[in-house]
Amino acid sequence: MSIFFRFLWRFPLLILLLLLFIGLLGYMGEVKFFRSPMLYQGEPNATGWGMNTWFRTFRNHGFIVGYSDIRGNPLWTEYAIYPVNESIPSLPRPSHFKTDKRAINRVAHDSYTKSGYDRGHNAPNYAISHLYGKEGQSDSFLMTNISPQTPKLNRQFWQRLEEAEVKYFTKLADKVWVITGPVFTGSTERLSSSWRVEIPDAFYKIYITQAKRNQDFKVLAFLVPQTVKGNEPLSQFVTSIDNIEAQTGLDFFSDLDDVIETPLEASIEPQAWDLQAVNNLPSRY
Repeated sequence: MSIFFRFLWRFPLLILLLLLFIGLLGYMGEVKFFRSPMLYQGEPNATGWGMNTWFRTFRNHGFIVGYSDIRGNPLWTEYAIYPVNESIPSLPRPSHFKTDKRAINRVAHDSYTKSGYDRGHNAPNYAISHLYGKEGQSDSFLMTNISPQTPKLNRQFWQRLEEAEVKYFTKLADKVWVITGPVFTGSTERLSSSWRVEIPDAFYKIYITQAKRNQDFKVLAFLVPQTVKGNEPLSQFVTSIDNIEAQTGLDFFSDLDDVIETPLEASIEPQAWDLQAVNNLPSRY
């Protein structure tokens, strides 16, 4: 041990460079080998520098989030879904949400108590628990996956949309990629129960898939305000990815060739997803 300390004393800069190199290798491995398979056509990027669009990427079981410590919300959450085997019983729902120790802004379960807002999942409990098991479900209850949603949005419209994605949209392809998150457009408002959490004005969902091998991409996007009644047709809030990018300051699918990306993100084609079949799907609540 004394030899090590003598070496450290004589060559502190060399040791520092070695530690930096090891850290860089670890980060490159995280990005290239662990994050990359969980992201479709690249990680969402902020289109300009700013504190309100700055995020840190957290990898979880079955989903990945870009978390904003400034807003106390994930700015984006991405996951892949497949047809769910509904004969498998649902896991018991946890009764408590967990503070994420990776966050600087450590939002807690009680941060939402008596706020008038639900703890709204971005990566949904039902899909994640069925597809990625108990560890996935546990991670979906981390507060870095949660945003404030009005009860009518969370328990009705959002629940209907999440049911449509799992039970209907997955029939169109072997895999459907989903990106979802909050939108902040008005003046900054935070929970009355906690300054740590900013209240979004709306929420978005983006779906993308290749329906069959060698076929074109299909996309579907929604932008849903917090003020919904809950029973509106799903098609009422269909929009383009371009519009969501303009509202959020994020760039999605940046690894796609611009020749493909540009028309894809401008398109609005809900008929390709047979949206009419689930347009008025009733809420379970």
